[in-house]
Amino acid sequence: MAVPTGAARSAGPTADGLVAPGYGAVADAFAAAVRDSPRGGAALAVTVGGETVVDLWGGYADVRSGTPWVGSTTSVLFSMTKGLVALLVARLVEQGRVDLDAPVARYWPEFAQAGKGAITVRQVMAHRAGLSHPVRDHTRDDLLRWDPVVEALAGQAPLWPPGSAHQYHALTYGWLVGEIVRRVTGLPVGAAFAEHLAQPVGAEVWIGVPAAELARVAHLVPAPEFRLTLPEGVPNRVPFERALTLGGALPVEAAGDGTGLNDPALQRAEIPAGLGIGTARAVASLWSSAVVGTPRTAPLPTGILDDMTVVRSSGRPVWGVPGLPEESWGTGFNVPSAPMPMLGATSFGHGGAGGQLSFADRETGLALAFLTNDLQVVDDRRVPALVGAVRTALGRDGQRVWQVSEELTTVTYS
Repeated sequence: MAVPTGAARSAGPTADGLVAPGYGAVADAFAAAVRDSPRGGAALAVTVGGETVVDLWGGYADVRSGTPWVGSTTSVLFSMTKGLVALLVARLVEQGRVDLDAPVARYWPEFAQAGKGAITVRQVMAHRAGLSHPVRDHTRDDLLRWDPVVEALAGQAPLWPPGSAHQYHALTYGWLVGEIVRRVTGLPVGAAFAEHLAQPVGAEVWIGVPAAELARVAHLVPAPEFRLTLPEGVPNRVPFERALTLGGALPVEAAGDGTGLNDPALQRAEIPAGLGIGTARAVASLWSSAVVGTPRTAPLPTGILDDMTVVRSSGRPVWGVPGLPEESWGTGFNVPSAPMPMLGATSFGHGGAGGQLSFADRETGLALAFLTNDLQVVDDRRVPALVGAVRTALGRDGQRVWQVSEELTTVTYS
């Protein structure tokens, strides 16, 4: 077992996996990320030109039992799921089945209620539809049944004039876009995701994880400061909390022992804004399929990617919260911004709560996915350090890496 130069050894959780020559600094940065994840573990996968250059994992899938994170461990993707749903919609655009600038009501007639007849698919996906949180409270049972949330959103009036401003549709995005997908394909969003995206790529990612796969899912452990609410007196506390809990359907701590996003019933449900589940290598393969293709799928057409990665929403949202980063979105994708630069101007992807990130880069043909069940929010340097190490590896000797021609090196940290 080879350990790259500079790798630190310490007691506690271990990191394991494979890296291509020249990516030892990424392995070092990942080992540091595992050490900085005392409540759980993590996985990192990076591909370039469709070839794996980094496949690492470490720490604990379940710190309660000391169960290690292994290569086949899956984890909750949080909002990275939104980016994957946007990739699904992009495939439907490619097939001519969705027009991003058409009214949502073309596909979902009931959505036209309460003055929403002109809202477009693009406005929904760019967080400009005025439906960032529900006006009625929802329950856990509503989330399990799909229709109650969809019907409530169809009947709700916009919270601001659609198209005039943006506000992150943290959870409602999933039901809104998911119902468009269901109306277009005739399939529930989880089945459509499998048929049109995950299965052609051979990716172990699900929206609604099969019961047989539940044992592989990492146990989420939020840091004490990780909350789906804000302290009393902080501006816009109420819309912030309602957007993230749907008025009480999810607990403010996000996940507990068998509750919230650790609830197996919710993990099996279709919650396509935040409860996708998969491995890091599978998530990276989906992003890679968009820019370099796979043996079974062509990359997305340049025109579709050009269109969907134009900045549509940025700057201060309707209900800004002091201190929270202001990200930028295209049509369903995070696009580069100060808080989320990714590799640069040709990157697109989506972040996930707790310190997670996945994206593709069109210039380099790179795809990256970092997953963790140790959910942090304060002074979390894991992703910046990892992406910085990847950026350095890509630019070594002044050359871009376009393919991997050497065997991967096994690395073990303990």
